[in-house]
Amino acid sequence: MQQTYQDIFPNQDFSHLSRTVEQFLSSDTPLWWVDFVETEQGDQHKTSPSSPVACLWMGNAIDQITGLRHAHLFLLYVVPEHRRRGIGKALMEYAQTWARARGDRQIGLQVFSNNTPALNLYKKLGFQAQSLWMVKSLENGE
Repeated sequence: MQQTYQDIFPNQDFSHLSRTVEQFLSSDTPLWWVDFVETEQGDQHKTSPSSPVACLWMGNAIDQITGLRHAHLFLLYVVPEHRRRGIGKALMEYAQTWARARGDRQIGLQVFSNNTPALNLYKKLGFQAQSLWMVKSLENGE
């Protein structure tokens, strides 16, 4: 989670995110990892230790209009050098399958307005804006 935010806001301290994980991670909020195992071609096949290249963290939310529970995407992250290979799309398809199996009728998510790659992915997958989260800084007495 920290790496996701650090990619978008590189000069910000995100050490507080561990509290978010502690508060929300549970058996009701599954977390899936995608590992990358490199092998050499040719006569010798060597396998290096796997290393995570992507993750998907799902949870629950309540639709503020209908009052129904629905799936909520807490986190989708793909390591930069593995992006644009279909991993994010595959994870989102997995999320939809998981949500449908639970009986959910929708998936919600929040995305930063300046995260163009994520916005493009979600739009391609059929996500549409339903609300706008607005904030106002209260610093400087404004």
